[in-house]
Amino acid sequence: MLGVRGVPVPEREEDFAADAGELFFDLVFVFAFSQLVSHLVNHPTWAGAAEFVLLFTMVWLPWTQFTWSANAVAGNSRPVRLLFLVATVASIPMAASVVGAFAAGGAAFALSASVILAMGLFTMISGLSDDPVVRASIVRYSIPNWIAIGLMVGGGFLPFVLRVVLWSGAMVIVIAGTIGAGQSEWLVRPGHFAERHGLIVIVALGEVIVALGLPLTNALADNEGVAPASLLALVAAGVFAGLLWWGYFDRPLPALEHRHETLEGGHLRGRFARDVYTYAHYPLVAGVILSTAGLKTITLHPLQRIALPSLVHLGAGLVLYLLGVVLAVVRAFGALAVERLVAAVVLVAVIAAVARLDGVVVLMAVDAVLLAMLVVEHHRVEHLARTVPMSRVTRARS
Repeated sequence: MLGVRGVPVPEREEDFAADAGELFFDLVFVFAFSQLVSHLVNHPTWAGAAEFVLLFTMVWLPWTQFTWSANAVAGNSRPVRLLFLVATVASIPMAASVVGAFAAGGAAFALSASVILAMGLFTMISGLSDDPVVRASIVRYSIPNWIAIGLMVGGGFLPFVLRVVLWSGAMVIVIAGTIGAGQSEWLVRPGHFAERHGLIVIVALGEVIVALGLPLTNALADNEGVAPASLLALVAAGVFAGLLWWGYFDRPLPALEHRHETLEGGHLRGRFARDVYTYAHYPLVAGVILSTAGLKTITLHPLQRIALPSLVHLGAGLVLYLLGVVLAVVRAFGALAVERLVAAVVLVAVIAAVARLDGVVVLMAVDAVLLAMLVVEHHRVEHLARTVPMSRVTRARS
C-alpha cells in the first residue's frame, strides 16, 4: 500500500506556495464547473437549481479536503505528488458525469467524488504520522467522512429520489464533521490557504471567459463577422469578469491572508480556515458559476430579452458572490462590508427594472453597479485607513 510516512512535514511556521501538482489537479475543476454551468442552462427550473446546489457541494467538499491535506503535508514530495496525480485522474470522470449525475452517470460521479475525498483523508492521516495531536484530530474528523463516502457510493446506484436523499445526507454528515472539528488542533499555513482559494476563484472566473467567448467562436465558425451588438456584449462581459476579479483579489484576499497570519494556535487558525475559506468561499465560488449561466445566455443573444431563469441565475449568482465576501470579512474582522450588502440589494432591483430590455443593456447596468460599489468601497476604506489607528482596523474576533 502506498503511503506517505516519512515525508518531511515543514515546520509549523514555514509556509509554502501551491505545488504544480495542485495546479494540475485544479484544471479538472475547470471542466467540472463548465458542466455545472451546462446543468443550470439545460435545467432552468427550481429543481435544476436545487440539483446544482447538491452537485456543487459534492464537488466542493472533496476539493477543499485535498486543499486541507496539501496544506498540512508538503505537496512537493514525490509520494504526495503521485497521490495528487491519481486524484486528478479520478476527478476526470467526476467532472464528465456531472450533467448525468441524476441519471445514468450517478455511479461514476459518486465513485469518483468518493475516491477524491478518501484520498484527501488518507494523505493527511498518513502524512502526519509524526504529529500525534494533529493526526488524532484528522482521524476523529475522518470517521463521519467514511460514513458519508459509503452513502455517496450507495446513492449512485439507487433511483433518483433515494439517490438525492443519500447524497444530501452524506453532505450533511461531512459538514457536521467540519463543525465538530472546530475545537481540534490543526496544522494550517495561511499563505498556502489563501493561494489555493484564490486559484479556485480564478478557475471559476475562467468560466466567465469561456461564456463571453462563445458568440465570437460561433460567428467565426459560421464564417460570419462579429455583429456590433455581440462585440458590445463581449466588452461588457469582459468588464464584468474584471470587476469580479478586482472585487476579490484587490482587497479581500490579501486582507484575509494577513489576518490569518496574525492568529496563533492551530485551533484558532483551523477555525478561521474552516469559516473563511471552506464555508464563506462556498457561496462565493458557487455565485460566480451561477452568474456565468446567466451571462452565457446574454452573450449569445445580446439583443434579445433575457428569459427569467437566466436573469435569476445572474442576479442570484452575484448576490451569493457578494455575500461570500461579506461573510468572510465579518468572520475575519468583525466588520461589515456595507457597500457589498447595498450592492446586492441594488443589483436585484436594477436587474428587475431593466429585465424587459435587451440582454446587453442588462449586463451594462450590472457592470455600472459593480463599478460604483468598488469605487465607493475604495474611498471609504482609504478614508478609514487614514483616520483610524491600524490596531483598531485590524482588530477582529478569533
